[in-house]
Amino acid sequence: MTTPRTLPLAPAHPGDRARLIVAECFGIQTPTFQGEGPSCGQPALFIRLSRCNLTCARCDTKYTWDWTTYDPRAESTRRSGADLADWATTSPVDLVVITGGEPLIQQRGLIPVVHRLLESGKRIEVETNGTLPPDPALLVEGVTFNVSPKLASFGVDERRSIIPHALDAFAASGRAVFKFVASTRPDLDRIADLADTHHLAPIWVMPEGASDTEIAARTRDLAGAVAARRWNFTTRLHIHAFDGARGR
Repeated sequence: MTTPRTLPLAPAHPGDRARLIVAECFGIQTPTFQGEGPSCGQPALFIRLSRCNLTCARCDTKYTWDWTTYDPRAESTRRSGADLADWATTSPVDLVVITGGEPLIQQRGLIPVVHRLLESGKRIEVETNGTLPPDPALLVEGVTFNVSPKLASFGVDERRSIIPHALDAFAASGRAVFKFVASTRPDLDRIADLADTHHLAPIWVMPEGASDTEIAARTRDLAGAVAARRWNFTTRLHIHAFDGARGR
């Protein structure tokens, strides 16, 4: 199997730090919802940053990092933080989801964007794989983190995807929820182990799948066991509602 190529994870020189590498922004021209986690079903805007520090086999946004399949010149642009904030503040929708890829690769450049959005009355959810500790400047009122540590069943080496000091930092922040993608019931045992070891709470479990059929089957298999553990369960609304269409 060909190993996906990745580009540098940070801008090339300090003068570029005010510009972020962006895959796409959506939710204004064509309205949409947050599809997962605690805010599932709420109207949302999305700023999807490009680049990732993992190469998960089951990733559904490979256009942010897999340059064996996608052309980075076609799939990403550099945009200033001011431009991104201006874009989001044109909409009355108050929830802005900053996702990826792995957005915390570029978190220093995100700080002024996030603070300007907060000043305009927005609230922010940062979706992260939990491998990079959050900058203290992002641990402020109005910002929450949807931390999704990737298990081996997601097609990744856990020596790369489970970073203890980063998980500990999110758990201590008081601003994180922990959303795990699960494929089978044994995944729930691994989630419980991580939750106990790193004091992760609250826990959300989401069935892995890229179609209604897959999600429905895994929901039926997992839901009872998740309920028995007193965890939260979330679906993937954007798959059910929009068939996983990009930009929805």
